[in-house]
Amino acid sequence: MTPPINVSNLSDSSQKKPILRALARMSCRRPPFWFMRQAGRYLPEYRQVRRQAGSFLDLCFSPELAAEVTMQPVRRFGTDAAILFSDILVVPHALGQTVSFTERGGPRLEPVASAEAVARLGSEDLEPRLAPVYETIRRVRAELAERVALIGFAGAPWTVACYMVEGGSSQDFASAKAWAYGEPGTFQRLIELLVEATSRHLLAQTSAGAEVLQLFDSWAGVLAEDQFDRWVVEPTREIVRLVRAARPDVPIIGFPRGAGPSYPKYVARTGVEGVGIDTSIPLRWAAEKLQPHAAVQGNLDPALLLAGGATLGRETERILRALSPGPFIFNLGHGILPETPPHHVAALADMVRAWQS
Repeated sequence: MTPPINVSNLSDSSQKKPILRALARMSCRRPPFWFMRQAGRYLPEYRQVRRQAGSFLDLCFSPELAAEVTMQPVRRFGTDAAILFSDILVVPHALGQTVSFTERGGPRLEPVASAEAVARLGSEDLEPRLAPVYETIRRVRAELAERVALIGFAGAPWTVACYMVEGGSSQDFASAKAWAYGEPGTFQRLIELLVEATSRHLLAQTSAGAEVLQLFDSWAGVLAEDQFDRWVVEPTREIVRLVRAARPDVPIIGFPRGAGPSYPKYVARTGVEGVGIDTSIPLRWAAEKLQPHAAVQGNLDPALLLAGGATLGRETERILRALSPGPFIFNLGHGILPETPPHHVAALADMVRAWQS
């Protein structure tokens, strides 16, 4: 097990940031909150900037515009954190894979399907190719209020590999699973490349000003248990080890969506300070099995935020009652849906801000 980070001695400025306090297992007046995909298509101001930018990747690599959309939900809703506006697929793009985004169909990649294709990728120019992302972080950090933390992020190796092998999204990621199961030795080379590149990308984000890091493993739940250990837990543990060796002061949140009963194992073996839980996780179970070992982040159903009204209020209160007695960051169980009315998000933010344990 990776030794836990020592974050009990936060600086005076860091102690003013509720999310850093929660991840350090310090008391908070009320649970801090932010929302996955809090910058996105549901906001009219985002759509305006998106039209100005051109392609989605152009927006990710335009520091001025990416910083603007990063700040939009912080200004509008008063969240306790800004999360860098970028994408998990900037890493394969920087490694030399062809990546593009369609308006409706999502990401498109030239599939990597063999050891020879992996060998053609390279991380030599990773940081220079991703320099605009780090400039975005510097711009956002300069604008944030003292209490608001800045979250950097990356995709975890298994999830990024899924997109790289399939050439985009998939219902079952059968090609990636078949390669991992059938030729684990050659698939391991891709994972090792992604561990190295992801660790460097995360460290470069901390150098630019990110104070918290999140690893998104959106497709962790498609793996069988023993494969979960090899392709989710072990690469994540190595990334945590590499990042912590250089930046022991920066906490890491892991989000292995769909991990189910493997969540406690993930927390124990990876050494993350926080764990994002999806909407399927029972709250009492999370409080008993996870909160003694890590701050829990989650887990409102995004469809409830879309629906709004009394049901949203009741479920928000249920989550707050169950998890706020322990180290907790209020969030969703996945990202905000594009059809969500912004006033529903504002109402949710007001509910969390008004909560008293």
